[in-house]
Amino acid sequence: MEPESREQSIGKGYKYLAVGLRFAGGIVVFLFGGLLLDRWLHTTPLFLLVGVFLGAGLGFLSLYRELMADPANKPTWHRGGGGKP
Repeated sequence: MEPESREQSIGKGYKYLAVGLRFAGGIVVFLFGGLLLDRWLHTTPLFLLVGVFLGAGLGFLSLYRELMADPANKPTWHRGGGGKP
């Protein structure tokens, strides 16, 4: 297997940076959505907190799916019987 070039390793870094920004962006979008709902319905901080937790949960789900879809993150071992450890 050939070692990665500098360009390939930088490309991986940008991929993970984008995933992290998407996670943070989801939290911020839902935070502001909850803040607007709170102002409209006069229920401070109910929807703000719901928005933060909903954004974090959905952001984590998106992050998990993205990282598990990457074949580089798949484990090389598998469950099963027999064989050497």
